[in-house]
Amino acid sequence: MQNTEQIQAVYKTVIVHTEPEHAFSVFTNNMAKWWPKEHHIGNTPPFAIVVEPRAGGRWYEKGEDGSECDWGTVLRYEPPHRVVFSWHLNGDFEFVSDISKASEVEIRFSPEGAGKTRLELEHRHFERHGESSDRLRTAVDKPEGWTFVLSGYERLVAELTGKTSS
Repeated sequence: MQNTEQIQAVYKTVIVHTEPEHAFSVFTNNMAKWWPKEHHIGNTPPFAIVVEPRAGGRWYEKGEDGSECDWGTVLRYEPPHRVVFSWHLNGDFEFVSDISKASEVEIRFSPEGAGKTRLELEHRHFERHGESSDRLRTAVDKPEGWTFVLSGYERLVAELTGKTSS
């Protein structure tokens, strides 16, 4: 049964010491370098996480064993301002191909003073996941969810720029 009540979105924000163009590029082109290795759905950790740079593109992991596991679809690709993905992983982190059962993750990049970028993540439409919607929302909102994932992004930007996040 599909949950029809809207479930509150999850919001996370980080500020990194780099321009929006670079922040966007690191996020979309270097995901395997900052995404936690333990957060994968394949049989082996990913050696690549691919964001195909266009609306309708795939968002997927390539495992060390050569397998590919889809995570979602690129809904909007607007460098350096935002990227929106459909999130096809249910509350058990299993891929569900039906887009009507996928939530959305929007990441916005905006200037934040001299040489800084504000990254705002919104994970929304959990209710589309049906019975696993509450479980998924709880998982991504925990400290080991999006907060942990984005901490890897912050670390990589700091390594690349030599400047720590604030």
